[in-house]
Amino acid sequence: MSEDGRVAVTDEAIKRIKEMIVSGELTPGSRLPPEKDLAERLGLSRSSMREAVKALEVIRVLDVRRGDGTYVTSLEPRLLLEAISFVVDLHDDDSLVEIFAVRRALESYATGLAAQTADVADVAALDDEIASVSPDTDIESLVDHDVRFHAAIARLSGNGYLAGLLESLTSQTVRARVWRGLTQAGAVERTLVEHRAILDAIADHDTALAAAAAQVHISGIERWLRRARDA
Repeated sequence: MSEDGRVAVTDEAIKRIKEMIVSGELTPGSRLPPEKDLAERLGLSRSSMREAVKALEVIRVLDVRRGDGTYVTSLEPRLLLEAISFVVDLHDDDSLVEIFAVRRALESYATGLAAQTADVADVAALDDEIASVSPDTDIESLVDHDVRFHAAIARLSGNGYLAGLLESLTSQTVRARVWRGLTQAGAVERTLVEHRAILDAIADHDTALAAAAAQVHISGIERWLRRARDA
């Protein structure tokens, strides 16, 4: 069989296993039938089934336990997004700009959702996070605050996959934010002012304003990064 033929058969095996999970026949934590039985049932070769299982193990859909069997993982968003995090970690400066563009769009959307759902306790927690940063804080501590602030907002979106994807993207852009903080004056004051604007919009449950404030905040870093790259 040609290489393309093997890939096509493996893709079919992956598709069939996915269908079993989507239909609920296989649920998080359940054990797959033995390889031989599953291959016969689906009308596929054992080799294609084996390759499919390997591929699904890499992206954390399946967990192969040697001597025990193959199980469906918890399928939690953070687990499934680990593969994306790995790919994002291989970025260069050009792709980092693109990552910020994606983050800007997703962060804006997540912040708009947070404005719809945040209650008094949520707003108070975000306010405490902002208040924990003093005007003379160092850049590393400021970036740590930035990560916590945006992660909390992403969780408030109520979309676990969105929050997980943003966490993956955010963790890979820390270097750029530290770099910007070290080379631009007023980084602490500017960040806190922008975070306060985001929080005020969330507190007012103003979806459009919250989304816009987040977009402006991320765009500032993205714009600086583009100029630094071009220079």
